[in-house]
Amino acid sequence: MVDRHTACIWVFALLLFGSGARSWGADISTLTLEARVAQLEAKINAASAINSGDNAWVLVSAALVLMMTAPGLILFYGGLVRTKNVLGTMMHSLILMGVVSILWVLFGYSMAFGEGNAFCGNPFTHFLLRGVGAAPNADYAATVPEQSFMLFQMMFAIITPALISGAIAERMKFSAYLVFTVLWVTFVYFPLAHMVWGKGGLFNWALGGRVPVLDFAGGMVVHISSGISALVCALVLGKRLGYPREPMPPHNVVLSLIGTGLLWVGWFGFNAGSAVSAGKLASSAFAATHFSASAAALSWALCEWRQKGRPSVLGVASGMVAGLATITPASGFVSVPAALLIGLVAGAACYFAVSRLKARFGYDDSLDVFGVHCLGSTVGMLMLGFLANVQINEAIGTTCRINGQLLSLGGSPFQFLRQLQGVLFTLVFAAAGTFIILKITSVFGALRVSEEDETLGLDLSQHGESAYNE
Repeated sequence: MVDRHTACIWVFALLLFGSGARSWGADISTLTLEARVAQLEAKINAASAINSGDNAWVLVSAALVLMMTAPGLILFYGGLVRTKNVLGTMMHSLILMGVVSILWVLFGYSMAFGEGNAFCGNPFTHFLLRGVGAAPNADYAATVPEQSFMLFQMMFAIITPALISGAIAERMKFSAYLVFTVLWVTFVYFPLAHMVWGKGGLFNWALGGRVPVLDFAGGMVVHISSGISALVCALVLGKRLGYPREPMPPHNVVLSLIGTGLLWVGWFGFNAGSAVSAGKLASSAFAATHFSASAAALSWALCEWRQKGRPSVLGVASGMVAGLATITPASGFVSVPAALLIGLVAGAACYFAVSRLKARFGYDDSLDVFGVHCLGSTVGMLMLGFLANVQINEAIGTTCRINGQLLSLGGSPFQFLRQLQGVLFTLVFAAAGTFIILKITSVFGALRVSEEDETLGLDLSQHGESAYNE
């Protein structure tokens, strides 16, 4: 705290140089001396609260999460499709780095993290990022500038709709994809982010939510919402021409493996960065993330080995991604042994969804977004209900209050039921929202390319380019 004598000296100096005083954001001539001193103290105290180590970690984590989209997801998805659709598939992720960033500046951050009601923040509170600058926002990250927190969260908003693109690969019109994405992030992602992470959000256990649901880094917000939306998109669009009669193998597994490695590395920023500090919670989330992915990769490989007689390289990669998606909601709440257990279950459950469930119901989720991301994170959310550990994250035992009563959110049947509530709400909200948005999008033009364009390939028909020119 700045002593009163020092603050008065600063106020006098600012009065002497009026233009400097106005840079604090207020008209000095209209303020009393006491108000000027209080304003100056608030500014100086806010600046002194910033921890350079925490800020560095959040900024690095933001870069890691962006790397998950480009080049991570771009390579992972691009390698899994046929040669004629490589660029079209990569473009789905690439374009969102521009589109979603602009929406985030205009109203997205405000809808997600501005104050509002239990379902959505006021889109005008931080319109054009008004009020989002160097001062920390104590509700979300007390030791980093709010601008750093804003950038970190923006990277989540970019990659979430990009995940959906894996289900509609090789058949959706690019123009329809753009309209759909703008509507989806606006009416599904931004409100859901507010409900789970925003102040006063319905499920925000730390900041006044009515239903305390644990989701550390995006089980509901990112993976379940995108996964169930991907399934709805696949069902509405219909199957690719020739599916499942014709073989449609990945054109370049090497690209997908490189993308898998980048996703794994980037996921440390995704999960450990969600601690928004460079302390012990970040270390715990980092460890949980790694060991869950490791266990899931082995679990998937063993299931595949038993069923098909040999494990595939792509299967191990898919298991890794399944383990990462499954541990995401639990990463900041569980111990390493619990993370290993979550990973083992994730690998087997997601393998079952991709190999059996998909074949049983016959839907064409091109790159298995539903089976890996939605089902995986659903498993993680529900297992977290029993495995949440107050010794790993003390806040879940000392922060949540419902009707004035302190409520522990450690593992219990009661917390499992709360997690189930959150999962079911997300499934219904995202699925219904996606279906309605697809119908609205179809008003502006066809959702799917023509049979001629699909046969030619999206690279040439949608973008006039070819990935491989001989």
